[in-house]
Amino acid sequence: MRRASTVWGPLLLITLFYAFAIGLALWIVELVPALRDYLPIGGVASMHPADADAAALQGAVAPALPHPVSAIKLAAATVCVILLMVPVSWVYFVTTRDRDVDRSFAQTIVVLPVIVAGIAMIVNDNLALAFSLAGVVAAVRFRLALDDPAQALYIFIAIAVGLGAGISAVGVAAVVSIAFVYLTLALWKLDYGADLNTRFFSFLTGRGRDDKDL
Repeated sequence: MRRASTVWGPLLLITLFYAFAIGLALWIVELVPALRDYLPIGGVASMHPADADAAALQGAVAPALPHPVSAIKLAAATVCVILLMVPVSWVYFVTTRDRDVDRSFAQTIVVLPVIVAGIAMIVNDNLALAFSLAGVVAAVRFRLALDDPAQALYIFIAIAVGLGAGISAVGVAAVVSIAFVYLTLALWKLDYGADLNTRFFSFLTGRGRDDKDL
């Protein structure tokens, strides 16, 4: 991978960005508690209520949110996924192997979770609609040629963040985004797996330093 002079600059910038975004969100919720009903939070708790099994046996369907509330939640989720994916795109810029980054791919990993969040919000616990959307998506042949297999991870993180925000679980999406960013930077800085001719990897793999694959 293209090696930067130091990782501490991007790491500090990303940390400050996350701290500002999370602090601003907490401050807004604390300042105006009534906004909690319009923000994409609390989704994990509502996904598994205490009487979930009984409701499933009775065939009960969770009531959908009023349309205006859903629209506001989707708008808030869109803002959240953009804020969570911007540091992910920065990590792509830092760790990419090519000197010239793929601009379309960088834009895709920022826009894709917005679309995923919208789809998750449209489904809104409606099983029939979920299968219908799955059938429509399956009927479309979508091909994306990735120059680097590691780019697939960015597609998965974009989908995970979008789904988290779409089901009103922005907290989970934030944890996934933060974990991905710091873990990717750490592995890139350590150049993990690049040199197996060390005592540790020789002990781990059971191969000598001079052994070669046949």
